[in-house]
Amino acid sequence: QLALMQSGGGMVRPGGSLKVSCAASELNDYAIGWFRQAPGKDKSLLLCISNIGHITNYDDSVKDRFSASRDNAENTGFLQMNNLKPEDTAVYFCATTLYTCRNQMNRYYNWGQGTQVTVSA
Repeated sequence: QLALMQSGGGMVRPGGSLKVSCAASELNDYAIGWFRQAPGKDKSLLLCISNIGHITNYDDSVKDRFSASRDNAENTGFLQMNNLKPEDTAVYFCATTLYTCRNQMNRYYNWGQGTQVTVSA
């Protein structure tokens, strides 16, 4: 079991930016998926970065606004969110799966605790 610790997020006005971090003791063999769950909605996969840095986008609504990165030396992944919109308000989660990205949520076995992101004027 790999413990993931998230940090960052918060509240921002529309058009603003936020960054969420996801740290663990060891991430080099894992792809990091980024998910969100808005109130009353199911958790959904946004994008994922493989263990070697290949990024897959799974949600067109965040394309060109959100990006994933990682620092393997620091065992940390990042979700950079730009041009945030009110509809981006949700709890954001990181999760890991071995090596390559997958679009099945049940293939992600380790989860962060979740980080609230609120976009409001």
